[in-house]
Amino acid sequence: MKVAVTGAAGYLGTNLLSLLAERGDEITAIDRVAPRHSAAADVTWVSADVLDPASMRAALDDAEVVYHLVAVITLADKNDLAWRVNTEGVRVVAEAAHAVGARRFVHASSIHAFDQYSCGGSIDETTLRSTETGLPVYDRSKWAGEIELRKVIESGLDAVICNPTGVFGPADHGTPLSRINRYLRDAARGRIPAMINGGFDLVDVRDVARGLILAGESGRTGENYLLGGEMISMLDLCRMAARHGGKKGPRFSISPKLVSGLIPVMEPIGKRLGTDVVSKAALGALVSAPLVDHGKATRELGYQPRPIDDTVRDLVAFFADPHAPLPDFTPTA
Repeated sequence: MKVAVTGAAGYLGTNLLSLLAERGDEITAIDRVAPRHSAAADVTWVSADVLDPASMRAALDDAEVVYHLVAVITLADKNDLAWRVNTEGVRVVAEAAHAVGARRFVHASSIHAFDQYSCGGSIDETTLRSTETGLPVYDRSKWAGEIELRKVIESGLDAVICNPTGVFGPADHGTPLSRINRYLRDAARGRIPAMINGGFDLVDVRDVARGLILAGESGRTGENYLLGGEMISMLDLCRMAARHGGKKGPRFSISPKLVSGLIPVMEPIGKRLGTDVVSKAALGALVSAPLVDHGKATRELGYQPRPIDDTVRDLVAFFADPHAPLPDFTPTA
């Protein structure tokens, strides 16, 4: 089968390419620059701009299934490029897929398209969306991107939308590593003495990649599917990584309520120092810690994420040897 993947050189894209290659698909990988590390063979790399309709139509030519992964991830309140790529870019790629006759379009949106701060403690596909002007630009743009996609669906594109939660795990060859993976690398080396005791739903990047494929195969047109994993506190997660790394820690926890109360004071200071670590986007969802129900994806797609301890074990092993083969994972009923 001929498939095309936008954002193929990224973290999720790298893992998706490996699964598609295992299936024997004929892959067009679309990104600005081909990566130095790619486990997938027989891939045709193409440079294209998701904001340029002509280049996207050329890149997607003959594709049967298109996986759209490109996004600008930011914790800023405002970012013009993120807004354009995450909204207009979705529409341009979707329209290009429709124009070349792709039979399926799979859009990787995000849990951030749902309002995690006012959800009442739990999220499923019916939860209110990120419409409020005070939300971070990434949250608002991911929901706005879905709105743009739905306009193309109304014109006849067969598309499905996936919303992963907090993505982590191997293989991550990014420079730098993804934010969560950076924390866990430091924890595995015994370098995190304290951590906020807030929680988040985290999912293995390999399971997200598998979920995208399942959605392409079995998802219903126009439907959203939350691709979640398991709720865990960052304190427990870092301690798990330390244990797998033969270290101890973090020894101290920081109250989420304390952090939440300090965000209005700390965020402006962080902006002046050029860091977004103490922003609402970085800490708000961690403090609110909503429970995510991915039952719809399980029922309709057969999606089954692996235990979180398995991901942490594999990630710590990946840090030790990025090129060593990882254990196979077979979902159980």
